Amino acid sequence: MSNILIVDDEIELCHFLNYLLCDLGHAVTVCTSGEDFDRAIMEKEFELAFLDIRLPDRNGLDILQHLKQRQPLCKVVVMTGYGTIKTAVSAIKFGADDFIEKPFDNIEDIELLTEQLLVKGSAPADHEALELASRLNCFIGKNEEMNQLYKLAYKFAKKNVTVLIEGETGTGKEVLAHFIHHASKRAGSPFIGVNCGAIQENLLESELFGHTKGAFTGAAKEKKGYFEQAGKGTLFLDEIGEASLATQVKLLRVLETGEFIKVGGETIKKNQARLIAASHVNLEEAVENGTFREDLLYRIDVVKLTIPPLRKRVEDIPQLVDYYLKQHELGLSFTPDTIECLCKYNWPGNMREFVNMIKRVAALAEGETAIITPHYLPSKLMSNSKYLASANVPTAVHQSIPAIEMNFADYLREWCQQMIDTWEDDDVVDLHHVLQMIKSMEVETLQAIIKKALKRTVGDRKQAAEQLGISLRTLRYYLNEKK
Repeated sequence: MSNILIVDDEIELCHFLNYLLCDLGHAVTVCTSGEDFDRAIMEKEFELAFLDIRLPDRNGLDILQHLKQRQPLCKVVVMTGYGTIKTAVSAIKFGADDFIEKPFDNIEDIELLTEQLLVKGSAPADHEALELASRLNCFIGKNEEMNQLYKLAYKFAKKNVTVLIEGETGTGKEVLAHFIHHASKRAGSPFIGVNCGAIQENLLESELFGHTKGAFTGAAKEKKGYFEQAGKGTLFLDEIGEASLATQVKLLRVLETGEFIKVGGETIKKNQARLIAASHVNLEEAVENGTFREDLLYRIDVVKLTIPPLRKRVEDIPQLVDYYLKQHELGLSFTPDTIECLCKYNWPGNMREFVNMIKRVAALAEGETAIITPHYLPSKLMSNSKYLASANVPTAVHQSIPAIEMNFADYLREWCQQMIDTWEDDDVVDLHHVLQMIKSMEVETLQAIIKKALKRTVGDRKQAAEQLGISLRTLRYYLNEKK
């Protein structure tokens, strides 16, 4: 038998919980106000508390913090209505173990939750969250913020609430969305992901809601949209901030009514999917700028999860390197100096940039070495590094090419790959750096071609100049000045 505390101003609900928990063999104390609560915790120790987030005379979060300070071992379940779910998120961050929505849909869920918290405690649930993340290859590491993020996501995954994931580009928003789907009761149903910014605006509505035959030019047959394809599963709308205001209106209707209509259709269809949205931009700022609807933000921002950027969890980089190398069986090892370079870099592209860096390094090292030194890293990771010293490579080249011995063909391939990487990078380009790369290419090309000519003429500069179609004076200039 355990002592259980109920704090709620709804008398009928208190009677219901009292009867249910007493029937399970527990001793129950009921409080209908903050004043009753103050007396109760002075008189008795409790193992579990069911706490309403709203009381007429006291803030529920204040009661929670007071309870945790007075009786830290007491497990807490927050009871909330739909309109106060965001407060429930705060309650869990303040130490609540779980939350349940009112009105209660299933008595068995309350019985099961009571048993889990009294018998197992909260630790097993946290362990289950990390175990699932490991099975899904979600790297979490030692960073406390990331650990808490996934534990929180695991708790809300089992609730039928909309989730908004925010984070910079490349932080792994879709990875977290997959985790939430697999941790939910919808895991056996489809997970449909769509990038709202990658679909043409005139096609986005059709892609989301489907269309009927003949709805527009090219609509040769009826098509199911993503909402319909998701069924009772999860629909992940990545970069929802890229959706037009017209599409946002239709998304709002789905969230408010649970209904949608195909393009060109008249039949109302029921949405059964759980929505997870994501954005790399701050949607509150987008609302202020007039590019995102405030009422839609209110609907999707029920539970907000923010993924920290890689630069704020550099303590995980050594473990992250080992994790990726083992996962892909690359058979490489990074020296301590190389790891130091990785930890000093800002990682604007986050995990996506990190993975691409590993792939690039592995390609450079293939057939050459299994030990990755700093010189195998991209130049942007080396720009402030002490490892750039080399007597044989011009200064300009140091700023764009790893200081490893290479012939001109290798240099050219490396230069082209770096220029392609720069072109494909979504972040702001440093034009000064690009110009330095172009200048270094000019220098290296001139030097390589002249040296090749001198090798053919066994060092005869006059003959080499004639073969190159330039004057001897120009040849001297390129050899002496263009360095």
